[in-house]
Order: sequence, then structure tokens, then C-alpha cells
Amino acid sequence: MQPGQNKRVKMPERPAQERIKDFNEVALGLSEKDAISEAKRCIQCKNPKCVSNCPVEINIPAFIKLIAESDFKGANKKIRGKNSLPAVCGRVCPQEDQCEKTCILGIKGEPIAIGSLERFAAEYPPSETPVPIKLVGPKVAIIGSGPAGLTCAGDLALKGYQVKIFESLHTAGGVLKYGIPEFRLPKSIVDNEIEYVKSLGVELITDFLAGKTATIEELFKENFKAIFIGAGAGLPNSLGIPGENFQGVYSANEFLFRVNMMKAYKFPEYLTPVITGKKVVVFGAGNVAMDSARCALRLGADKVIIAYRRSRKEMPARAEEIIRAEEEGVEFLLLTAPVEIIPDDAGRVKQVELLKMELGEPDSSGRRRPKALPGSEFKLDCDLAICAIGNSPNPLIPKSTADLKIEKWGGVIVADNKETSIKGVFAGGDIVRGAATVISAMGDGKIAARSIDEMLSKK
Repeated sequence: MQPGQNKRVKMPERPAQERIKDFNEVALGLSEKDAISEAKRCIQCKNPKCVSNCPVEINIPAFIKLIAESDFKGANKKIRGKNSLPAVCGRVCPQEDQCEKTCILGIKGEPIAIGSLERFAAEYPPSETPVPIKLVGPKVAIIGSGPAGLTCAGDLALKGYQVKIFESLHTAGGVLKYGIPEFRLPKSIVDNEIEYVKSLGVELITDFLAGKTATIEELFKENFKAIFIGAGAGLPNSLGIPGENFQGVYSANEFLFRVNMMKAYKFPEYLTPVITGKKVVVFGAGNVAMDSARCALRLGADKVIIAYRRSRKEMPARAEEIIRAEEEGVEFLLLTAPVEIIPDDAGRVKQVELLKMELGEPDSSGRRRPKALPGSEFKLDCDLAICAIGNSPNPLIPKSTADLKIEKWGGVIVADNKETSIKGVFAGGDIVRGAATVISAMGDGKIAARSIDEMLSKK
């Protein structure tokens, strides 16, 4: 087969009617035969645009060439030279908007399935056990063990720094653990990636709430020469409508945390209380909304509706997640916004009042701004409502850190090199961007690691 020929290999998935009965992974991964076939489609560009559009700078043609040559362990090693979390990225990174978007084969046909190949390579770790470089460099503190923190930690450890991650929860992983369901990202995969980072010599401290257990200033007094804040954005945004505090109304954060981190889906094996409903409405249309809706189905809902104030074209969720949600039976109520949540006599949600919308001119995000259609109100029966309209950073670190400049909405302000207003303090991921993608957080962690190295190398 000549490079560039044949159709793109599609990753197999479990049938919708089978997968909605459990929380097992939906996408099944490529076989060796299919991975090699897909890898051989790559034309090995001399100026690969896919690399320049990868936030973590993976040499994509090089690892794909190794797969084509059946050197799967070599492909894994090549990826890990730049990316500490390939099994995660291969599952949840929006490749269609990044590396695959600029693949030259996509001009007249289908781009290389880079994400599927990365996931494939991640299943073949190199034979040799990673040998930590002797960590004798300056001490660096990482606040948060999500994708930004793990990436920054891994990159710095490979450069010889003494890296210590401080995590507020009892287990590491951040949003990878509490925010993304098992059927999209198995927790065993996340644990394997964390163990890889630890194998590089990184120390992990859990149950440490930065800003409370110790402040930024106190960490510097413990001889840390640089600090990276990757604490995420765990404060859910509210709808700002009457009725949000009634029983049966969840933020997506709480709902997904109970399901993912506290394993409510395994009740009664895990005694995690979670309110389930037969008629569920989810507000929002990002990946978190899709995850919430699909979890609700798996928990026994008869009907799940996503209500979104814009059209399908403006949905921020990945196209494949929207399609999977539809296949599983999630319904979409578009150009519709909530006005009020209505309770029954016991104070539990029984209806939501909605309002029809139309699209006007584009707003600052580039999406057309929704406008209400007066007199178009209607009511929808439901016994569970989930708000998935984004998150903001927890204010604990900014409030406990003098001179740390933040945006009006709470995000930490950083320069291009990810340094904050405080010398030696860097930040990245959702605490800077608001709720964004895993790969953008990883990109921030990589930039910060490089900047920290440049700063400390001059001393």
C-alpha cells in the first residue's frame, strides 16, 4: 500500500444498546493490523503541520512511522519523550481540532487517525523500566495533580529537578479522575500514567489543600525555588435562575464527582448517595454536559434531554461525543434556555420552565449570541436537573496569596511563559483558562516547565 491511500481506519466501539447498561469503556482501540494499516497512510511530510498544532509538541510522523514498522514499544518511547500521558490524550484529546485538523491528507480526504494511533502506542510501554535521572536540581512545587500539574512535573523531573506534587484530594489525577466517566477514560489508565510520572522520581503528597495546609509564601520558605499552580477550576457556575437550590438539582461537578470519584454507579458496593431520575434535563452542551447525560442514562433514566441555548453548530462538545450521546438515546432541545426550576410540594424538582431562543450576532467567543423570543415559554417535566455550563477557579489560592493578580472571573493572570504576577510562581490549565481541554492544560504545563528551567538555570 502506498502512503496516503485507503480510507481512514475507524476505531471499533461497543454497540449503544450494550454499552448504556454499564460504565465499561465505549471505544475498543485499534488492532495491530488496523494500526499498521492506518499508520502506513501517513505520507511523512517534510514540514508536518500536525506537529506544530500539537500543544505538547509530539513528533507525530516519527511515532506513526514506528507503528508502520511494527515497532510499537519504540512508538510509545518516542511519544513519551514529549508527553507523559499518551493513554489519556489518545482517549480525550480533541485531535480533530488540533493535529488532525492540519493533516495534509485532510485537504482532499480523511486525515490520519492520530488520536487512535497514540492510544494504540500507549498500550505498548517500552520494555525497560524508566530510570529516574538523579534528581539533584532545585526543588519545585506543583500544586494540583491534574493534566497540567502531571505534565509540568514529568518534564521537570526529566531535567533533574526535585519535584513534589501537592494534591488536595486523597488520590491523584484531578479532573481526569473526578470529571471524566469510566466509559470514556478508565481510572486504571489514569493510575498507570500517574505511576509513570512517579517512576521518574516525582514525589506525590495527597490531602494537601494549598492556601490552607500551606500558602504559596510558606512553600517558598520550605526552599522551593519555583511553584506551578495547576489547581484546576472546581467551582461550578450557576444558571442564576430561581429554583437552583431545590432537591434534585445538581451541578455537573457534584454529579460527576459522586459518580466517578466516589463510584456511585457501583451502588451498593460503594455506599455513595446520588439522586437518580427517570426524566433528566441537562443544561449545557460541552463535553461535561455529554458526560452527565450519558451517566444519567447508565444510572437508569428513561429519558435524558440536553437543553442548549444555541444550535447544534455551536455545541462545544467533541463531535464524536455528541454522536455517541445520540446513539445512546440522549435527546437535544436546541435554541432553548432555562428560566426557572419548579418544585413539588416536598421541595423536589418536578418541572423546568424554558424559553425559546434565536441566534443574533457573534459574541466574544465567535459563536452567535442567543436572544430570547418573548412569549415562547413552556414547561418540561423532570425529576433531575444537572447544570453543566462551566466552572471557575476556587478562590482559596488567590485569596491566600498577596500580589497574585487574577481576572474578574477568578482566573490567574499569566504571561506568555505562564509566569504569574509573582516572581517564580507559574500557573496553567483551568485555573488560568477556566474549564478547557485536557490537552490545553498539558500544553500549559509543558510551557511552564520550560520557563521554570530557563529561570532556574540562570541562577
